Amino acid sequence: MKKALIVQGGWDGHQPVQVAERFEKILKESNFQVETHDTLDVFLDREKIKFLDLIVPIWTMGKITEEQLESVMEAVGSGVGLAGCHGGLCDAFRESVAWQFMTGGNWVAHPGGDGVKYIVNVRNSSSTITTGISDFEVESEHYYLHVDPAVEVLATTRFPAVNWYHASNGEVDIPVVWTKRWGYGRVFYNSLGHHNDIFDIPEAFELMKRGLLWAAEGKKLAVEEGADINKFKSDKKMF
Repeated sequence: MKKALIVQGGWDGHQPVQVAERFEKILKESNFQVETHDTLDVFLDREKIKFLDLIVPIWTMGKITEEQLESVMEAVGSGVGLAGCHGGLCDAFRESVAWQFMTGGNWVAHPGGDGVKYIVNVRNSSSTITTGISDFEVESEHYYLHVDPAVEVLATTRFPAVNWYHASNGEVDIPVVWTKRWGYGRVFYNSLGHHNDIFDIPEAFELMKRGLLWAAEGKKLAVEEGADINKFKSDKKMF
């Protein structure tokens, strides 16, 4: 049985408790053993988290200590999956550039606030995460993100949907869903999730479910390959 850790907290406006409950249900129905915590101090138990298959942060606008961060970075680097949505993953710790480096991006704006209607355009790719899923419309916050060019983009959305200063740049496609590698670990992000009910949309739900499960598969593959995390370590200061 795979093991998953959900940490929920931060800004209440993103409904961390409700989103955590939904993700816990998804994972338990997929035969995961799941623990949910409301403190980041659980990351300090390095022995615990290195034996996980998946970490799911649901923690908008918080602060993470260097010790907590290093523990997560090393666990993911060794093969533990990291997956999340909306601000719970990519607006979790604004002051931590290392967190942004690991997750692949960071929120910078949502022109128009909540209730913007826009299309999520699902890209054709070899990823099983998007197989059979078509473009779909949502009404929510329209996330503009600064994104790592190393990510594999699985879905995008077109800006501007709402006129603002950025509109003078013309139309641009911003990633909505992506995957990334961090050492031996798999990272999955979905910018949907301002409120829990966005996952009542079948396409949004399926993308999130598949992303969670995909990220968790990395640990097994890393073990089978005899992964040596020392391959990615360095004595030099990185941040």
